[in-house]
Amino acid sequence: MIKQKEYFDIFGSSFDRFAFPEGIRRVTAGRGGEAILILGEERTALLDCGMAYCGSRMVENLKKELAGRKLDYVLLSHSHYDHIGALPYVKKAYPEAVTLGAEHARDVFLRPGARKLMKELGENARDEYEPGSLAEIPTEGLAVDRIIREGEQIPLGKRGFLVLETKGHTDCSLSFLLEPDSILFTSESTGILERLDYIHTPILKSYEDAMAAFEKCRNCGAEHIVLPHFGLLPKDFNDTYWELFEKEVQDKRKVLAEYVKEGLNEDEILEKYLEKYWTPMKAQEQPYEAFQINSRHIVHTLLKSLKKDCL
Repeated sequence: MIKQKEYFDIFGSSFDRFAFPEGIRRVTAGRGGEAILILGEERTALLDCGMAYCGSRMVENLKKELAGRKLDYVLLSHSHYDHIGALPYVKKAYPEAVTLGAEHARDVFLRPGARKLMKELGENARDEYEPGSLAEIPTEGLAVDRIIREGEQIPLGKRGFLVLETKGHTDCSLSFLLEPDSILFTSESTGILERLDYIHTPILKSYEDAMAAFEKCRNCGAEHIVLPHFGLLPKDFNDTYWELFEKEVQDKRKVLAEYVKEGLNEDEILEKYLEKYWTPMKAQEQPYEAFQINSRHIVHTLLKSLKKDCL
């Protein structure tokens, strides 16, 4: 039987994208979203929770890695279902853990419509990745306990996080710089590496904010960069990554500008976009339904940025 090529198998078997430095453990339990545990001398933090359909297994991984220690914090990079779906499972297992996130994430969780969509997308992911599963996709427990903002420090002992607001993907997107380790955990505002020559740039809300986030993150000069969904970049690829991100954003805007010149309306441009950027292998990490929703927002946001350039 031929083993299916992994979507993120970009650097080959010689590089392990989850070989994090000491005290940082991957506790992910399924496809579609990552969960990373950071162990400090005094406190512990879980960065994102992954999908709901594998939430119970992720909690078991978490318990094993904590080895009897308590979980102090849950850090949310943003409020999308593939990053926070398992939060209700975490809160049930660790009710005293404090969930930290942006003010806008708190507001999103209060919206019945947003919760409904998260549940629907979570069910789609469950059916895609584990057909026949009856795993519950709960939304009770989705909440931000404490709002965090730009420049705030989250101490874990000798190491701690600096909070960076990195809007663009969403209005609640946050990145986290772990010091003194010099590890930057980015948000999706600054992209996801999908090939050596291609970075997916899911700018759903604001082109201007995404480019500001890009400059902020690049200027951090972090030794290690951890991308959402992908994991750790090879250190010698860091500069190339930032160059690729900037190039891909502008290339994507040029592609959409050409569609506009052809006289296509936004729905027709979206159809072209989906044809150009979707591949069946992407389904390993993102169900097509979620890709469609995100793509509509990307097209709208980049077209809006092009119109601003013409003013």
